[in-house]
Amino acid sequence: MTINLPRWFDLHTHFRQGPAMPAYVTAHMEMGCAGALAMPNTQPPVSQVVGPAQKDSWSIESYSNELRTAGADAFEQLIVPLYLTRHTTRAMIQEGASSGPLRACKYYPPHGTTNSEHGVPMDDLIGGEVLTAMEDHGIILCIHGEQHALSGPDYLDAQQNAETRFYKERMPRLVAAHPKLRIVCEHITTRTATEFVAKAPDHVGATITPQHLLYTLGHLIQGLKYHLYCLPVVKFSEDRAALRQAVTTAGQTKFFAGTDSAPHTTKATACGCAAGCFTGGCAPQLYAMAFEEAGVDLSTNEGLSLFKHFLSLNGPAFYGFPPSNQEFQMSKIPSQSRILETPTGPITPLPLGLGIEMTWSLVS
Repeated sequence: MTINLPRWFDLHTHFRQGPAMPAYVTAHMEMGCAGALAMPNTQPPVSQVVGPAQKDSWSIESYSNELRTAGADAFEQLIVPLYLTRHTTRAMIQEGASSGPLRACKYYPPHGTTNSEHGVPMDDLIGGEVLTAMEDHGIILCIHGEQHALSGPDYLDAQQNAETRFYKERMPRLVAAHPKLRIVCEHITTRTATEFVAKAPDHVGATITPQHLLYTLGHLIQGLKYHLYCLPVVKFSEDRAALRQAVTTAGQTKFFAGTDSAPHTTKATACGCAAGCFTGGCAPQLYAMAFEEAGVDLSTNEGLSLFKHFLSLNGPAFYGFPPSNQEFQMSKIPSQSRILETPTGPITPLPLGLGIEMTWSLVS
């Protein structure tokens, strides 16, 4: 079986900085990716809109130029969000929206994930001039939806976790205070977050990663498979079931692809495990496997339509740009992922790290 799909857009991924960037960009292009939303938690962060790179910050303009030099000029769409910090102002939002480079802003919970120490607590943003300016100018807010500064039991247990706390306590207040703000709830992992997005207004959407559609906390813990460690962590079976139901519901427009692919040359370190699963080169295959595990028959028109909307159509529609008119192909033939060699060291993709064979292959 071979399927044809419009080239897709990864609306949450990491290209980092430095000499390995071309390898990361190429890995995305080789898996049928037509464009990307490149995360701003670089070193230094993308915390300005225009101007040259500084010692303590990139601008959207300067980081986008770095990406294009690394090969991203071949993408149909390239979006770099502004990292929201304490130095973000209403004027920055207004000027960035007027001049063009600002299309989205990124919220990170302080110290909640890789390079997120510059983040601002959501409580300090709700009702403030920065989010109001974004609302006024149609700038999308991309959210890492976890509550920060929690104790161990509050961070993750059977009844609640950092994500459920955020979607029960912070998100309702955010939507009420900024009713016109366009929001993407990124890499959601729980039934709570899924149900919140499904019931929210149409201008609230969500990305879902392949790992959260495929795996649970048991897969991570059994054997301590650190290549599956990402933030937010994979959750429980009922959470995975809710995510699968959301993406396979006929006619749904709110849920779309965002891999959160995050390359690390060293995953296990002396002070813990680096957070992030690298799915460059293999994300569409993994998404197809997840849809099939959810009971979707990709050989049928109905099944293929469900997959196409999630992977290739819903994301562009939400962000307000046309889908790609170019196609790529996948075949139902087993394949193996391979180490990505870069100038800064080898990167292990998720399937190889887990020792699994993929049931789909990209067609060259």
